[in-house]
Amino acid sequence: MNLNRRNLLVAGASIGLASLPTALLAQGSGPIKIGVLIPLTGGTSQFGATMGKAAQLAAEEINAVGGVRGRKIEVIIDDDQSNPEAAVRAARKLIDVDKVIAICGTYASSVTSAVAPLCWESKTMLMTASGADSITALPHQGYIVRSSPTSSLQGTRIAEFAVEHGAKNVVFLVPQAPFAQLYIDVITNVVGKAGGKVMGIIYEDKKASYRTEVDRALKANPDAILMGGYVPDSAVILKDLFRAGYDKPRIGLSFGINPKTLEAVPNEVSEGVYSLVPTASVNSQAYKRLVSKMKVEALDAYSCQVFDHINLVALALTRASGDATGTAIRDNVKQVSHDAQGKVVDSAVEGMKLLASGSRVNYDGASGPLEFAENGDVKGVFFRYEQIKAGKIIVTKTA
Repeated sequence: MNLNRRNLLVAGASIGLASLPTALLAQGSGPIKIGVLIPLTGGTSQFGATMGKAAQLAAEEINAVGGVRGRKIEVIIDDDQSNPEAAVRAARKLIDVDKVIAICGTYASSVTSAVAPLCWESKTMLMTASGADSITALPHQGYIVRSSPTSSLQGTRIAEFAVEHGAKNVVFLVPQAPFAQLYIDVITNVVGKAGGKVMGIIYEDKKASYRTEVDRALKANPDAILMGGYVPDSAVILKDLFRAGYDKPRIGLSFGINPKTLEAVPNEVSEGVYSLVPTASVNSQAYKRLVSKMKVEALDAYSCQVFDHINLVALALTRASGDATGTAIRDNVKQVSHDAQGKVVDSAVEGMKLLASGSRVNYDGASGPLEFAENGDVKGVFFRYEQIKAGKIIVTKTA
């Protein structure tokens, strides 16, 4: 199924209409258009297809009960091609031509940084799964919320994990990206407090070989190598480390070490590699329902996040009493994502019923509780620690 630049208007208006309050069924003026800007191609595309399908399923659930106050949700999916320039072109099309009121799902930090100004200038809500701290430091006036842990938090956790493995002399290999120096600074601080030292090596991505960078790293005689690149780069680095005979801990982040990495390198190359993964809320009913509908055994956190993005848009607009704009989402999303006095709900369908009847809600989704700080960053993220053994990814702990 080709998701690229495809308009999705999910049918099913008649299903469950009788169960909703009259106010929820008030007629609107056409579909509510939501953009989903995701990497379907390019170096960061490992989660793109499932992110798109998760967004579609969220829309299906909402449209099956009549949509948001009688208006269907139309999800318009565009491919950012893992490239900031392509992402800007796609975002302009979504905003100027398709007239979306929100863009959800942006993944690579460079892509999100590029499209963010277009969003706040047009008062289009941006919901992102990117990690670079710089994103929410932008002057976005509340038009950005982030459902993924920041680079600072991920850098802290991966550095702490290296220290747990006895690392005192660490090399961190990271591509030139908005998060590169921040990661280096955070990891240096954590390892330094434990009495160790860090060498940060920033490299150009999409190269056929990183032997020069690997040789430079190995001259430092590291007792752990951390990797901050995406799958294509990480796969090449792992091969070069294997050829060089490096057999000490190699630790990467989930966007670089995941099932796609296993497809890219032989088992002997990936054996023993660790990965730090922001985890979805695997025990929640929202996660279990989504996994069942996706017909998979497990699902990555990023696909769960974009599923939650669509649900949050629907809840925010319901709370806004029919004002279907990006500003209405901005002004209501924090109240529906975390309300200590609200009823905890795990679906937009349940939450819309309550909101339309005057009640308050607290949405906990497939990716977990979504309490946002004033700057738009999500609070309280769980991580899963994994290791590759015999060509399979094994969970070692969750914290």
